[in-house]
Amino acid sequence: MPIIYKCRHCTKEIGRLDHQIVESTMLGFDQLTTKEKEDMIKYKTNGDVEITSICESCEDTLGHNPHYHELDFFIQ
Repeated sequence: MPIIYKCRHCTKEIGRLDHQIVESTMLGFDQLTTKEKEDMIKYKTNGDVEITSICESCEDTLGHNPHYHELDFFIQ
């Protein structure tokens, strides 16, 4: 059951954990609200867990273009 981190903007894979057993508290999931968990954590039918976050490139782009925060998607 890999845990795959993907960017919510460009969908690039940021990272991957291939451990068999990982506690959610070690990943900080216990710090998220219920709404944040619903938005960020997706359980795939093949057993993978996909976490949406933001990659460094998209974070840099948002930093230089703060008005992009108003958009649902800024990468086309």
